[in-house]
Formats: sequence, structure tokens, C-alpha cells
Amino acid sequence: MATAVIKVLAAALIGTVVGIAVMVVVIAISTSSSNDSSSLGLSLSQPVATTTSTPTSQPSSGGSSTGGGGNTALIAQGKSLFSSNGCNSCHTLAAAGATGTVGPDLDKQLTSDAQAAGVPLDQFVKESITDPDKYIAKGYSQGIMPTTFGSLSPADVDALVAVITSGQQ
Repeated sequence: MATAVIKVLAAALIGTVVGIAVMVVVIAISTSSSNDSSSLGLSLSQPVATTTSTPTSQPSSGGSSTGGGGNTALIAQGKSLFSSNGCNSCHTLAAAGATGTVGPDLDKQLTSDAQAAGVPLDQFVKESITDPDKYIAKGYSQGIMPTTFGSLSPADVDALVAVITSGQQ
């Protein structure tokens, strides 16, 4: 039991350190290339999803607005963020090629967990990223997932939500 706790804490620490390092690099890059940047601080040479749909922070009327499909550029960005932020070291997610086993398997139970919480899937996933102790997966406890992901930009959170929900029913 103590070994499992140590493994979880070590994985959380590694994920936090990786997340902070990535954020520092992104901030450094975005501030050094201001002549070729949008108002979001993204280089114009990077793929940026442009859609005219409503923001994902608004609940959709039919449950998940991104499940089973969605914007391929946004999903590709989310896949990259899933890896660069260390999510893949703890979670399994086929859409991102991730096989982590410390945290919940994101290919299973998300839809039913969101329904049990009474919120649309995309809202459930977004809140699980930005406030990881709001919904606790069965078999896990509070404080396992780092809380640093709440500082990701709204666009990055939307991209993560898109990739996580892309394979859900």
C-alpha cells in the first residue's frame, strides 16, 4: 500500500514539474516572438483552430458537443498538449497514444461519470482538468492529480477537452 502511494506521489510530482517546465518554455517562446504572434501569444506558424462555433465552456444541449468527432486541428493540438503536459504519464488515452496507469483510464467511464455528475461530457472533462478534485474517479482520492493544469490557457484546455472527448460515445 505504501509503495502505491509513493508511486502516485512520484508520478504527480513528475507531472507537475513537466507541466511547469512546459509552461515556462511556452511563455518564453511566446514573449520572444511577438512580431509574429496573435493576441493569444501563439506563433502564426503553429496550427491554430479557427471555428465559428460556440465556446466549449457553454454547456451543450445534447450532452457532449465534441464526442466522437470534432475539429481535427484542435484534436491534434490536444494530443500534443496531452503529451507535453505529462498527462500521458498517468492516464491511458488511445486518441493520444497514452498508456499511463497511475490515474484513471480516460478511454473508460468518462461518459457515465459525466452523466452521474449531471453535467455534459465536455464540461465534466474541462472541470476535471481545471479543478481535479471536483469529481473523483472511483478508486482514487483527492490530491492525486496536480492542480497546476488550472493555469493552462482556455484554448489549451479546450484542445485537451477535444482530444479526451474525441473517442467517447
